[in-house]
Amino acid sequence: MTDTPASGRTALLRATITVVARGGLRALTYRAVAAEAGVSHGLVRHHFGTRDQLIAEALDYAVDESLRASSMFDDVTDAAGFAAGIDTLAQLDGDMQAFQYELLLESRRRPELRPVAQRYYSAYRDANAAALHRIGVRDERLIDAVWFALDGLVFRQVVLPEDVGPVLDRVRELVRAAAAE
Repeated sequence: MTDTPASGRTALLRATITVVARGGLRALTYRAVAAEAGVSHGLVRHHFGTRDQLIAEALDYAVDESLRASSMFDDVTDAAGFAAGIDTLAQLDGDMQAFQYELLLESRRRPELRPVAQRYYSAYRDANAAALHRIGVRDERLIDAVWFALDGLVFRQVVLPEDVGPVLDRVRELVRAAAAE
């Protein structure tokens, strides 16, 4: 089966995520991505041009895939369904989550990556806000607090997986109370 340009590009993005998740941004080279994807390193440069473009596109891909895979904000109709899947998000694709957090930390050291980090936070915050608005939560400060709590829970799951069910239950209680107001 021949690889189409779109699926070849996706393979390179996934390879980028794997390389960074396992070795950090310092390990990210065209050769490392090419080796992970099983292609020539010239193909990586051809598709993305610069390393920063590769990083930016990989993060956009990771955010889209994480939101799609977790369905943590999709079709939320009540507080009980809110954040469904957040407890398993890191388990679904730990490399995907580790890659995202690695980039966020690197953006602290490299100001040129801050717009990429801002897109990350905006995408998740907006998805979180949209889900909460659908179930009647209007308090923007609570919406931000819930987003920060969920982000922290996923980070914790990436680093030290544990049962976060009781914490999620409390978040849902807060959301339920706010939706009833």
